Amino acid sequence: MATLLALRARLPARALSSRCFSSTPRRPPPPIDDSTSALDYKRVHRAKPPPLPEMDLPRSRSAEEAVTNILYNTPPPSLQPFKKHTLNCLVQNEPGVLSRVSGILAGRGFNIDSLVVCRTDIRDLSRMCIVIRGQDGVVEQARRQLEDLVPVWAVLDFTNTNCIERELLLAKVSILGPEYVEYQYQGGPTHEPRRADAREDKLEREASLVHNFEQSARPDAESTPAPLTPSQLLRMKSDHLQSISILATQFGARMVDVSEHSVIVEMSGKTSKVEAFLSLLKPFGLLESARTGLMAMPRSPFKVSDDGEVETEEGGVVDASLLPPG
Repeated sequence: MATLLALRARLPARALSSRCFSSTPRRPPPPIDDSTSALDYKRVHRAKPPPLPEMDLPRSRSAEEAVTNILYNTPPPSLQPFKKHTLNCLVQNEPGVLSRVSGILAGRGFNIDSLVVCRTDIRDLSRMCIVIRGQDGVVEQARRQLEDLVPVWAVLDFTNTNCIERELLLAKVSILGPEYVEYQYQGGPTHEPRRADAREDKLEREASLVHNFEQSARPDAESTPAPLTPSQLLRMKSDHLQSISILATQFGARMVDVSEHSVIVEMSGKTSKVEAFLSLLKPFGLLESARTGLMAMPRSPFKVSDDGEVETEEGGVVDASLLPPG
């Protein structure tokens, strides 16, 4: 009897323990077989975007409104004057650089007035001095475009810079006078006047004799001048040579070649000085001329104090009254 009561007392305890410690198995999550599940997730977890702006169709404009818009919104042409610009290009010394630089300037419609290219003291560096004419804004655009080229190191604009500008001129001038220039053009390498054929020379002599005989029969008529003798021709050459020498001395030029019928004069200076010298040589008979183009180099600045005294590099002051004359 006691054994049965003990068994009954244990049964509720086991049932209670089984109820308390038993756990129900969880169900697996349902598989996602629909692609719209991402939309559901974004609809819940993402904020709603603002509405799109409304797209209104533009109204049709009249011809009058279109013409007015074109007239008043078209930029006016530039009123900047065309002036001379001097560009100094430092480029890599390699083939094809000159063609690329000139191609860019030609593509922008620039006509190169002068172009001087020469190597510098650095083996791989060359210098180009280009003179063009144009407006400031257009030239600045071309300068930046040139500077963007791979073989170009830098492009400097010396237009508003205090520079030393020089141009070399070689001019061949006749010493026979301007009336013989046409014959010297048709002559040989020495510019000797062209000689007529023997038959033409004979006819000219006969015509001259006939003319002189007719003039001698009329003493009241004006006599024709006699042809120049060799001494007179030599004196005329000497006079022309002396005049050209004096003119060259006034312009700082010098004679580098003297021949029987012409001389070659060398001169260096500014472009305006070269053109003035050429205009004065033309009355003598300009046979040939060659110009190198403009070369420019900026001046080195020096320090000047407020009271007009020159400062040395060490910072001292030199009194101008103590300097030698000149």
